[in-house]
Amino acid sequence: MGTAFAQDDKAPVPDPVFEKPFQEGKKFVDGKWVLPDGTPTYDVKRDPANTDHVIQVDWNTYSGWRRYHAECHVCHGPNAEGSTFAPALKDSLKNMTYEKFLQVVSSGQERDVAGTKYIMPALGDNPNVMCYIDDLYVYLRARSTDALQGGRLSADQRAEKPKEAIEAEKSCIGG
Repeated sequence: MGTAFAQDDKAPVPDPVFEKPFQEGKKFVDGKWVLPDGTPTYDVKRDPANTDHVIQVDWNTYSGWRRYHAECHVCHGPNAEGSTFAPALKDSLKNMTYEKFLQVVSSGQERDVAGTKYIMPALGDNPNVMCYIDDLYVYLRARSTDALQGGRLSADQRAEKPKEAIEAEKSCIGG
């Protein structure tokens, strides 16, 4: 698995204090992991003996990784680490609420930083984004907490696709 490591050659490990609000009380409901308030969240299992190795991610995190690299990485960079013209979503999601994420992605956003305009286009009519918006959110949230390091996820690292995800995809995309 290709991974961007820190200078000490180790992948970042989640800070338990920072990660706690994004994991505390989570439950598997209707085919996805959610927090007590209904906000979607991730489930990333790392090897306790080698925390650089991700054993498994839930289906939605894997799907979010795939959708991110299909729709978002061109502007926001590989692994959500930003580019010269779009912010690092890995950092943005540290403080952004789920509701704000939905609003920015669906309606777009324009910011002026020291005279430079940054424009996030509205993607609310793009089914390749909006049908998987929760998946994108949980992938980016996992990246923001270092629960998931950068790099490629392989099919053997993902949980099975829940029947609810299959049904939701069919009803949104068709088929």
